[in-house]
Amino acid sequence: MTEKMQGTAALSAMFTRAGAENRAAFLPYFPIGYPTYADSLAAITAMAAAGVDGFEIGIPFSDPIADGSTIQAATQRALENGATVRDCLAAVRTLRARGIDQPMLMMGYANPLLAYGTDRFVQDACAAGADGLIVPDLPPEEAHYFAESCARTGLALIFMLAPTSNAARIKLVAERASGFIYVVSLTGITGARADLPADLHEFIGRLRARTDMPLVLGFGISTAQHAAQVSQLTDGFIVGSALVRAGGESLAAARELTEQIVAAIRN
Repeated sequence: MTEKMQGTAALSAMFTRAGAENRAAFLPYFPIGYPTYADSLAAITAMAAAGVDGFEIGIPFSDPIADGSTIQAATQRALENGATVRDCLAAVRTLRARGIDQPMLMMGYANPLLAYGTDRFVQDACAAGADGLIVPDLPPEEAHYFAESCARTGLALIFMLAPTSNAARIKLVAERASGFIYVVSLTGITGARADLPADLHEFIGRLRARTDMPLVLGFGISTAQHAAQVSQLTDGFIVGSALVRAGGESLAAARELTEQIVAAIRN
């Protein structure tokens, strides 16, 4: 029996599979505990069945500075429902027990993870079946505790680059990130937008000239049309606010939007 890949190896295999199909990998974001704990697991399970490539599993936090109003409201509701870091780890274990095998990246802010204990969190995330961490308010200069733990477990540690990032910043992130680089498509917060930034091609080209790491685009991607556009430009993309909004309406709405995006990048 072949041992299941985890961490950076699982992400590398994900990008290889998507690249063989001449498309980007689709990683939806969804927070644990919204609209309820059971609903969040049902939404992620439905997205997995629809054929997404991986997940960004949201850990609710009271001050999500990188997120717009949709995710702020959703994570606040999750906190009111009692969602904790421990619940999010349990969610990953449960999803793995359900047979979901797509890579899962745990996305959370630094404070709750520091309170939990960085080394303990990374070890517990690995044991639960997670493949990496995205910590938006953790700059690479201050990430050594997380980086050391992730290196020991093989989990990916993702850092972000924005259109304002200069050559030195790009070099630093490319040296210290593992798994992929999260490319923030615009200067601002998360949220569904009508159009993608006009200078996106130039920005991606600037990054490609400086690093060979996979690039995963996030912030503002909200429709199947957007997905089709970015699928030929980056190695992966994340859809968050649009799916969270759909999930707040109903499981069927979240499933339908997911299926539309999957169809758009596979056609």
